[in-house]
Amino acid sequence: MDKVLLVIPAYNEEKNIRKVVGRLTEDFPELDYIVVNDGSRDSTADICRQNGYNLLDLPVNLGLAGCFQAGMKYAYLKGYQYAIQFDGDGQHRPEYIGAMKDKMDEGYDIVVGSRFVERRKDWSPRMVGSRLIGAAIRLTTGAKIKDPTSGMRMFNRSMIEEFALNLNYGPEPDTLSFLIKQGARVAEIQVEIDERLAGESYLKPMVAIKYMTRMLISIFLIQNFRKR
Repeated sequence: MDKVLLVIPAYNEEKNIRKVVGRLTEDFPELDYIVVNDGSRDSTADICRQNGYNLLDLPVNLGLAGCFQAGMKYAYLKGYQYAIQFDGDGQHRPEYIGAMKDKMDEGYDIVVGSRFVERRKDWSPRMVGSRLIGAAIRLTTGAKIKDPTSGMRMFNRSMIEEFALNLNYGPEPDTLSFLIKQGARVAEIQVEIDERLAGESYLKPMVAIKYMTRMLISIFLIQNFRKR
């Protein structure tokens, strides 16, 4: 597993980052990680420095797309064969990473840690939104992705290069749709995703509706004009 890098975007995660990285270093020392501090206004970066965490400290807030791309550039330059998007709020469980890598080794470019592979009767708002975006991806690409909104995604070396060297790649469902159109092979495995350890998610109801609307417009319209 020494060729897997966990890219951990962190913005104002002072209440969570100790537990997230502490669990990795104590229970999964075989995994490499990099905390990408996205210009946090709290003590996230200070906590990382004080504890000797592997830290990429961005001087300004770039947002998730720029923050994640910085982590992928690091993975590319360091020669990692696999990189996984891993939340800094405690929602993602590292025990699934081995299974995701095993799936990747079957010949896939991207493996999604999905909440809904084995769940068929969950009609929560989160599930409905994910199904709508999944339906849009299926209509435009033919690929059936049950949980396109999951933020736990593993990428192989060719995908790391795509994210590292191009400007049009945010870690969002519309990018997943675009990459499938470009020939990327995507698989899912069932995972459990926890509630964030502390703090509030930025995806409040109105923000979530706007996000879903933006993703649908992007998948149906903007992706047709997007270039690599």
